Amino acid sequence: MAVNVGIYIYDDAEVLDFAGPYEVFAVASRLCAEGEKISVSLIGATGQTVRARNGFQVVPEHCIDDHPRLDVLIVPGGIHLAEMEKPGVIDWIRSVSADAKIVASVCTGAFLLAEAGLLDGLSVTTHLEDIADLRASYPALEVRENVRWLRSGRVATSAGISAGIDMSLALVSDLFGEGLAASTARQMEYDPVR
Repeated sequence: MAVNVGIYIYDDAEVLDFAGPYEVFAVASRLCAEGEKISVSLIGATGQTVRARNGFQVVPEHCIDDHPRLDVLIVPGGIHLAEMEKPGVIDWIRSVSADAKIVASVCTGAFLLAEAGLLDGLSVTTHLEDIADLRASYPALEVRENVRWLRSGRVATSAGISAGIDMSLALVSDLFGEGLAASTARQMEYDPVR
């Protein structure tokens, strides 16, 4: 089985929100069984350099107008308000999500999924400091606190920053089995919260 994972990045995205899931899927790809393949890429609104939190610069491999078909879309958090005001980005998230097997957010990336209408009626989470704001902004969501990550059907959301690693390992387990997830965590020397 081949799986394409796309991680959307933008200015002021939290670095570990996208780098953690990227590392999980990249390591899992190296450890896959024969006949299995995971391709993971960073996708920006344009092909231009993105300045993530604290000035961390990264060049996305693809842009929203030109990327492979995605089986998994991950939207990180960070300072996300400017992204919320980009109809083209919100429309792209909605469009890609229609065909993806899994749509996930890390931290405040949940606001972008909510704005795209993908979280209505679901149990979701976000960074602990943003729980109240997510509840107030999107009353159709069941926003839960004190959880690392949640899965509602094909949609997953995680709490802040490092919680995206736990969620990504769970997604690897769902897609390829617990054995690959455990091997990935061991290779990363990471003890996931289940």
